[in-house]
Amino acid sequence: MNKLLFVFLIYIYCTGFVLAEPVRLATTTSTENSGLLKVLIPYFEKQTGNVVHILSFGTGQALRMGQEGNVDVVLVHAPKDEMRFVDAGYGLNRRSLMFNDFVIVGPANDPANILGENNAVRSLQKIARGKHLFVSRGDDSGTHKKELYLWNKANWEPEQLWYREVGQGMGRVLQMANELRAYTITDRGTWLVMRSKLSLKLLAEGDAELYNPYSIIAVNPARYPSINYLGAMSLIAWLTSVEGQNRIRNFRLEGQPLFIPTAIKN
Repeated sequence: MNKLLFVFLIYIYCTGFVLAEPVRLATTTSTENSGLLKVLIPYFEKQTGNVVHILSFGTGQALRMGQEGNVDVVLVHAPKDEMRFVDAGYGLNRRSLMFNDFVIVGPANDPANILGENNAVRSLQKIARGKHLFVSRGDDSGTHKKELYLWNKANWEPEQLWYREVGQGMGRVLQMANELRAYTITDRGTWLVMRSKLSLKLLAEGDAELYNPYSIIAVNPARYPSINYLGAMSLIAWLTSVEGQNRIRNFRLEGQPLFIPTAIKN
């Protein structure tokens, strides 16, 4: 027997550590931008021996990656699309993981006068009525889907002159809104991480319509036999365990929680 292989087998026997197949996770830009996964995943990898390959997209693209069998598990935030994904047989074991909320931010002088507004639809109507610049992600992300839902509720069709669809992630959209002195909708987690680098201000929040839940779903191995289903379920189990949920709860920036866990009730 090769000496190196022999030493390796003895190491496995003594430690119980086995190199596991990598877990491919497609997730939203908000979980990546916020730094949450950079904190959580190393604990999971250390405990299980799994290595997680993180692919960050908007929710729409993350679900398409799962639908095509290119990832093992998805962590996303668009409930209706998630249910369609599961109902069509692409995903299994959808679990509620955590939530935060969306907020509307904009220039400090607030030309649309939405400061303190707790009605998201009314805020967008004021922005549209005054034709104030608004930057949209335009990328089929969970944030973009929420924004389009709110414009629909506002009975308003955004106009090209003041509405900019940019096809970018949340961090870049906030930077562009900052440069243009424009309004935008952002998840609170990314906002808290980036706000110190921006002149934008948080102007409207607190509406129940801005609720932002996240779920994690394993890709169906019956449809794609090459899926690392055991690894996906191991990640889901850890993130929804007491330890995983506590680590989400304790993830803070400047004393503020960025996400509230939902898999385990207090």
